[in-house]
Amino acid sequence: MVELTPRSPCGDALPLTIATVTLSEVNPGALTSVAAFQGQDAALSVALKAAHGMDAPKPNRATGKDGARAIWFGQRMALLMGPAPDAGLAKYAALTDQSDAWAVVRLQGRGARDVLARLTPLDLRAGVFKRGHTARSDLQHMMSSITRVGEDAYIIMVFRGFAETLVHDLQTAMRRVASR
Repeated sequence: MVELTPRSPCGDALPLTIATVTLSEVNPGALTSVAAFQGQDAALSVALKAAHGMDAPKPNRATGKDGARAIWFGQRMALLMGPAPDAGLAKYAALTDQSDAWAVVRLQGRGARDVLARLTPLDLRAGVFKRGHTARSDLQHMMSSITRVGEDAYIIMVFRGFAETLVHDLQTAMRRVASR
């Protein structure tokens, strides 16, 4: 009988440090899409705050912190990262487990913004894309979610099937920024 071994999306490719930038895989815990039912946005935000200590995020924003974060994921939709969703949220939103669907990495260090700027059309300047800002955007040729979580730190998510490509593209950009 074949015995299957669980494997993280990025496998053994991470962590990786080039010059001042580090790319590491994040174990996000549970990933749950939270899609508010019609007319339940405000009630969902109150319930999310009561259950998990964070409001529902406004468009292009994230709430919470490492270990328990809600990331705007589209119109009237958020991705709860970290805790399993409180069952009471199902009264206000459709909850869908996404835990195995995403590769999640953290890019950090002096120069992280320059690395990302080579791969995405987002305006990542500190005065525009501030801490807590998030966007669904192209990253090279992949659809991604990019969230700024610190001065020089970003959480990047792509579909799990693109994990190897994500690491390759970020590694290439890291090398190019380091060689300047």
